[in-house]
Amino acid sequence: MFETMKRIKLLALALVPALLITSTAVAQDEKHERQPSPKGAKVYIVTPKDGKTVKKKFKVVFGLKGMGICPAGITAQGIPIPGTGHHHLLVDVDKMPAMDKPLSAEIPDKIMHFGKGQTETMVELAPGKHTLQLVFADYAHVPHQKPVVSKKITITVE
Repeated sequence: MFETMKRIKLLALALVPALLITSTAVAQDEKHERQPSPKGAKVYIVTPKDGKTVKKKFKVVFGLKGMGICPAGITAQGIPIPGTGHHHLLVDVDKMPAMDKPLSAEIPDKIMHFGKGQTETMVELAPGKHTLQLVFADYAHVPHQKPVVSKKITITVE
């Protein structure tokens, strides 16, 4: 599986010169065809672990299985690259956002976008209990058909 993902990454890198940047926004009245998620695709938080206590500023590492990373807005000549997307980190989100629309960028303290293809980040939160959860989404920030969503974890910030 690791070799397959490595090949997908290499293929994506090889295609970069031929890729066209498309708008990452999907107009509300425009029909966006959700991209299928491969069977068995999984996203998860590598660190911190569920139930851990962390410092005010801490690293979150994202894990992905069965799909490839591709920055937001990238398509191959206007066609979405199958089985790819980028991470979104939900912080203290009680109700999941709509899975058939672009994840909102209007609440950056609750839904963090990693549209450049990042696989980790530093987060700074106030002391207390917090929840973290990942949602993987396509080139237009829309979760895949059968959304790829991690288990929600709870951490305590000192």
